[in-house]
Amino acid sequence: MILPESGDKSKYGMLFCMRLMGIDYGTKRVGIALSDDKGLMAFPHTVLPNDASLMKKIEEIALREKVGQIVIGHSLDRKGGTNAVHDLVMDLVQDLTLQLGLPIELEPEQYTTQEAIRFQGRTDMTDAAAASIILNSYITRTK
Repeated sequence: MILPESGDKSKYGMLFCMRLMGIDYGTKRVGIALSDDKGLMAFPHTVLPNDASLMKKIEEIALREKVGQIVIGHSLDRKGGTNAVHDLVMDLVQDLTLQLGLPIELEPEQYTTQEAIRFQGRTDMTDAAAASIILNSYITRTK
C-alpha cells in the first residue's frame, strides 16, 4: 500500500502494517523496543549504551528487523516544558532522519521508566521495557 507523502497515516488503521521501533533515550542508556510484524504490540528488545556507537547500533537493528517507523519518547519536564534530555532527543531525531530516512514520531514518555520498574522491578532490561511502554502507548493512541 502506498501512502501519501503527508498526512495522518493512522487514519489508514489496520491496513498500514509494519514493524515499529520504540526508543527510550537516556543520557547513559537507550532502551529499544520492537513491535510485531504488523505493528500491533511492542516488546522490549535491548538496552544500548549511549556512546559513540549508538547510531550505528540503532541503524543495524532497524535494518536487520526491517523497521518501517521509529517512535521516540518525547522528554518533557513535569510542567510540560523542555528539559536537558529534550534537546538531545531532538538531535537524535535529526540524526536518525538523515541516516535512515524513516518516519519518526514523538510520544510522551513521562514516568515510563518508573512504570517499567513497578511492573518488573529494576533489571538490565528496564530501559527496553520503558521503550515498549512508549511504543505501546503510540500504537494504542494511533489505532
